[in-house]
Amino acid sequence: MKDKALLFINGDAPKTFPDIKNYSLIACTDGAFHYLKVMDFPLDKLDFISGDFDSHSGADENIYEEKFIHTPDQDKTDFHKALEIILEKGIHNVDVLGGSGGEQDHFLGNLTVAYTFKNELNIKFYDAFSEYYFVPKNSTIKGIKDKMVSLYPFPFVENITTKGLNWPLTNGNLTITERLGTRNFAVEDEVFIEYKKGDLLIFIGGNYL
Repeated sequence: MKDKALLFINGDAPKTFPDIKNYSLIACTDGAFHYLKVMDFPLDKLDFISGDFDSHSGADENIYEEKFIHTPDQDKTDFHKALEIILEKGIHNVDVLGGSGGEQDHFLGNLTVAYTFKNELNIKFYDAFSEYYFVPKNSTIKGIKDKMVSLYPFPFVENITTKGLNWPLTNGNLTITERLGTRNFAVEDEVFIEYKKGDLLIFIGGNYL
C-alpha cells in the first residue's frame, strides 16, 4: 500500500474516479459525501467522513456511523480538518478531488489551506482542466510535453529558472501584482524548475478526471 490518501472535498464533483487501489486511505468531507452517493462511489471503501455536518442530511448515519468523525471547529474549514486527520494517521501524500468549481471563495480558501500544510503534506489537486500543487524549490516534472503549464507566484517567487518550457525563465522574478507565469507550455518531456525564495503554484493542463 502506498503512503497516499485520496480526499474528496465539496467543490465540483469529478466526472470519473481514479483507481482507488492506489491509495492507502480514502476519505471525504461531509459535503462531498453527497455527490459520492449520487455517483455510486463504493462508500464502504471510505476510511472516514469528516466535517461539522452542516451540509449533511439523510439516513446514511445509520449505515456509516462508525466512519463519521465530527469536527465542529468553525475556525477551520472541513478541508483543513480532514488534512489534520490524514496527517495524524501518518500519511504525507494527498490527492484532492473537488477542490475547484462552485463558489470561488472556497477555491481560494482551499489553496490557502494547502499552503498552510505545504511543509508537512504533498498535496495535489485534480479537476477536469488541470492538476495543480505547490512546487518545491528544486523540481523536475516528467511526462508533460505539449501540456499547458502555468506558474503562479503565491504571492512572489524570486530568482526562478526554468528549462523545458516554450518561454523559459532565467533568474527571473514573479509577483502576484506585476508578473505572472501563466499560459506557458512544455516543449520537452521533462520540465525543470528552480527558485530561491517565495512559493510557487503550478497548474498543468489536461483532462485528469
